[in-house]
Amino acid sequence: MGADQETRGQNRKMLGKLIVIAVMMFGFGYALIPVYKQLCEVLGINVLTQKDGTVELDKNTQVDKSRSITVEFDGNAQGPWRFRPVVSSMQVHPGELATVMYEVVNTQARTVNAQAIPSYAPQSATPHFKKVECFCFKQQTLKPNEARQMPVVFFIDPALPKEVKTITLSYTFFEIAGLDKTAAN
Repeated sequence: MGADQETRGQNRKMLGKLIVIAVMMFGFGYALIPVYKQLCEVLGINVLTQKDGTVELDKNTQVDKSRSITVEFDGNAQGPWRFRPVVSSMQVHPGELATVMYEVVNTQARTVNAQAIPSYAPQSATPHFKKVECFCFKQQTLKPNEARQMPVVFFIDPALPKEVKTITLSYTFFEIAGLDKTAAN
């Protein structure tokens, strides 16, 4: 009986330790987001908004107004829809935040899942084209005959080589088959 009670005591002690560890892990996970946000604010990194929640666009000192870059937009559809940019090109200054809209229309009488993959020309511009918001970040689900306008918010890094005057952003929008069982219904 003594060994059995000793084993029970050890089991209770281990259970207590495991409960404390589980509570600590939950607390750490719960506190991770506010701690990350606070750390980013203190270090001044990954901050897109001011403390009042507004985006400060006019005071961006990183905008290079001495040069303009022509950004051309292209859309290729690989599937049952129409896909195109709303405008074919725009002029932007390096460092300036810009928005372009792409329009997609599902021409099918069924729901489809799709994903857009970007490509850039010239390839040397790829690391300098910075997207803040993009429909290409996640899969899109389009209902039957649905039309949607989707934004791309971007800026061109001022470190873009001076010889690059034009950048082409091209998306290929294609269907992802077999991911949604309700799409076939």
